[in-house]
Amino acid sequence: MKVVVTGGAGFIGSHIVKILLDKGHEVRVIDNLSRGFQNLVDPRADFKNEDLKNQKEVTDLLKGYESIIHLGNYIVVPESTKDPITYTENNVVGTVKLLEAMKDAGVKKIIFSSSATVYGEPKNLPLKEDDPIGLQTSQYGASKVAMEAFIGAYHSLYNFDTIILRYFNPYGPNELHEPETHAIPNFIKAVLKGEPLPLYWEGEQIRDFIYVEDLAEAHVDVLNIPGFEVFNVGTGVGAKVKDVVNTIFKIVGYEVPIKDLGKRPGDTTATYASSEKLKREVGWTPKNDLEAGLKKTIQFFKEKYAKNNLI
Repeated sequence: MKVVVTGGAGFIGSHIVKILLDKGHEVRVIDNLSRGFQNLVDPRADFKNEDLKNQKEVTDLLKGYESIIHLGNYIVVPESTKDPITYTENNVVGTVKLLEAMKDAGVKKIIFSSSATVYGEPKNLPLKEDDPIGLQTSQYGASKVAMEAFIGAYHSLYNFDTIILRYFNPYGPNELHEPETHAIPNFIKAVLKGEPLPLYWEGEQIRDFIYVEDLAEAHVDVLNIPGFEVFNVGTGVGAKVKDVVNTIFKIVGYEVPIKDLGKRPGDTTATYASSEKLKREVGWTPKNDLEAGLKKTIQFFKEKYAKNNLI
């Protein structure tokens, strides 16, 4: 299949691109490199440095392709609350422009990178796809809800085949955000540098951490599903954040002090997924448990820091 990956120079997108290519698909990456890194893009892919706001240029780049995997979104929650207009323009308006470009280019299949954030504070666990959309506590979450709604409208109006994948807590190699707001890379960086490890809520929150390569596989597995479908993508296992910290300590063989950051407004106390629907539809299951995924992630950062003389 001929597939375009928006945001394919980013953390998750770079893994999706590699898996697509390994499985024989033809891949074009569209990324404006505002948050991505061209050196993460597999050289077998056709890379185009373009912004989704440039609808005409994007339309031309989509012609002849069969499917879009859309990850070209900003994802930093605190940043979204400080600059909601930029987030709305990039995430929501950018997505609508992409949908219009798809319509004009004759591409009628989209797989969208959504988030468990859309559920809000869970009322039942594990979360299932038919659980209601919840009240949002950030503009980032609101943008994901809006993007899902617009993508659903294009399915209804123009019969787009639409797959919405709601991620839980991805981690793994290639996570190079600046600033980094996700827990696991910040934990690993602190441990490798021998610095105090930043921890909210004393690590009592429960999260569903999914290794990035397992998450990436799900995008490829759903390529041929028609119609409109929503799938959770998580491990189905809730882990306390403090247990993640202790596993990192176990893997590296030493501990560092904890920097207690107290409570953080907007955090849910516990969230983890049921991914039974995805397993039932395409046979997807995660291959890496938390310890296996953390070992690979720690090795990635060790090599990166050694290369840059940071450790």
